[in-house]
Amino acid sequence: MEIELRETLDGDLDLFWRQLTDPRVRRMAALTRQYHYDRELFDTHWAKVRGDPAVVLRTVLADGVVAGHAAVFGPPEEREVTYVIGTEHWGRGIGTGALAALIRLEGTRPLHAGAAADNAGSIRVLEKCGFTVTGRARDFSLDRGEELDVVLLTLR
Repeated sequence: MEIELRETLDGDLDLFWRQLTDPRVRRMAALTRQYHYDRELFDTHWAKVRGDPAVVLRTVLADGVVAGHAAVFGPPEEREVTYVIGTEHWGRGIGTGALAALIRLEGTRPLHAGAAADNAGSIRVLEKCGFTVTGRARDFSLDRGEELDVVLLTLR
């Protein structure tokens, strides 16, 4: 399978919205924000993200099909990665390939990430890409309506 990253296009956003509103994605991601539940807030958030030169945002393609997105954001000393892959593409190595390509684009180190402690798939993707567990925290999950354990990871 060929995994590529490309610039995000306006036409990608409807698919990103559908992916982020999929109950399985929300449950796995767990650390959702208000813009995951309101299309107007989503559009405002994405306009801001796409206009920020400090954000490295890419659309993930798997064999030429849009499978999700990946990004790096934050100030130089606190750069963080995030990615979402649509459920129809889970379990095929796309997240790992996309994250590996993204971290090659982003030369800043360290890079940080966080995942719900019960999101073994995402933690595995991060570890395959060289991230190591550096701590634990608690955060409130809007989707789950409760605080949950979060694994903190760093790529040095």
